[in-house]
Amino acid sequence: MNALIWTIILSFLPISELRGGMIYAVYSGMNPYSAFFLCVIINLIAIIFAFFFLDFLHKEFMKIKIYRKVFDRYMEGIRKKAKGLEKQIGNYGFLALAIFVAVPIPGTGAWTGALIAWYLGLDRKKSILSISLGVLGAGIIILLGILGFIRIF
Repeated sequence: MNALIWTIILSFLPISELRGGMIYAVYSGMNPYSAFFLCVIINLIAIIFAFFFLDFLHKEFMKIKIYRKVFDRYMEGIRKKAKGLEKQIGNYGFLALAIFVAVPIPGTGAWTGALIAWYLGLDRKKSILSISLGVLGAGIIILLGILGFIRIF
């Protein structure tokens, strides 16, 4: 598969998201700014897909034993993250969700942000805006890291 397809796949997947997609794209020879725009757009699309999945498909998938087991295990970690974030959202509004999504460490990102917003029953439009700002922030952080790394070499 070519680098563009892999970049799109990595930017969409919950495990790597734009963090993995941007690094792979630049490593594969793509211009860092092009990688930034492509990966941010794909990760924004993932937000809509995540909410669509949770709203319409999740109930059907819960009937599948292996999915239910994996989802329940994953939700244990989400509940812990959401518990701490719920207090922050109460104090700081949706800025806390945006910051959570923007921090480029494993376990944060658009997919987890959408899952937390869904789990807490947050306003959908505000959540999508907040998560989108977080994705943009994460993209900028990763882009600055990539540009700094390129400059070193």
